Amino acid sequence: MQEWREMPLASAELLPHSASPCGAIRRFDAAIEIAATPDELRISFRIDGAIERLRLPEPGSAVRMDGLWHHSCFEAFLKTDASDAYHEFNFASSGDWAAYRFAARREGRRSPAMPAPRTEFRRTAEVFELNAGIPLAALPELARSRVLEAGIAAVIEEQDGQLSYWALAHRMVQPDFHDPGTFRLRVMR
Repeated sequence: MQEWREMPLASAELLPHSASPCGAIRRFDAAIEIAATPDELRISFRIDGAIERLRLPEPGSAVRMDGLWHHSCFEAFLKTDASDAYHEFNFASSGDWAAYRFAARREGRRSPAMPAPRTEFRRTAEVFELNAGIPLAALPELARSRVLEAGIAAVIEEQDGQLSYWALAHRMVQPDFHDPGTFRLRVMR
């Protein structure tokens, strides 16, 4: 059964997949909100733990790039409640990013034309935060929708190269962020 949270701001704790624990992370939270001006969707990630044990490159020049999920990558999956189509957004701590639109689960992938998301980072010895602003005006399908279903996830790489997989829920033996059953946050305008 789906656990919906309906509000302009929705937040939740991300959970590690049982096959990939990460002792460096004490808590991993995420939030998503439609900004006061409906032109931007904001997604926030916060890791509390031993940040020096994680491979989170410093911000550099932001480039649109595929394959970010092979290393530390913060992800958001957004769909309207009336469609099987959905968008995937990837954010790296380096500032690199990617955006995709799928016609259905893992089918019909294309990269929509859009400006780079606005990203901000904060890092201390025990906290890492990434905040991303997605320009909804460039994505009319999402911009028109009064309700968005969201899956929030992340791949986190430790300094030794070990990967852990974090999401709102895990329903499969292997991590699968494209599973529509894990799109557990419902954001309303």
